[in-house]
Amino acid sequence: MARLRVPVQLRWSDMDAYGHVNNVELLRLLEEARIEAFWAHPAPADPLGDGAASRVPDRETWPTAVLDAGPGARTATLVARQEVEYLRPLGYRRTPVVVDMWIGHLGGASIDVCYEVHDASPDDVPADGAGPYARAVTTLVLVDAASGSPRRIGETERSAWLPYVETPPTFRRRGR
Repeated sequence: MARLRVPVQLRWSDMDAYGHVNNVELLRLLEEARIEAFWAHPAPADPLGDGAASRVPDRETWPTAVLDAGPGARTATLVARQEVEYLRPLGYRRTPVVVDMWIGHLGGASIDVCYEVHDASPDDVPADGAGPYARAVTTLVLVDAASGSPRRIGETERSAWLPYVETPPTFRRRGR
């Protein structure tokens, strides 16, 4: 089971009046993890020409970061659907949370990005046995930026993402 484990720093402003991370801010945390793991990150510029940029530690390189996110990119991604199940309150802390991600569905022009938000890697189960704070799924549609129409997932994207495909999370449902 291959998952991407992305640390995301909380902000003081993420808290609501109840002292835990607001539900809308949790979606922002998921977005930050998704951008880090799936969007290509250009090499840092060297504005002074003194080689300082080459001395800056590299960001972690994600094997799944194959989408061009820069200005003028040929592909845009649109959020078509999101589902979140909040499992326990997430309070502010100075240490990052870890967002585990995988792909629950790899379609023709869309992917389902699945998430679990933890204190640390789920391999490092806390002493109290507490599980994730939340589970979520975001359906992303790849769109040709020029035409605005969905576009097929390319071979480079498919081969980068295929190792991370596994069963999506199961959500509890209310009786209908």
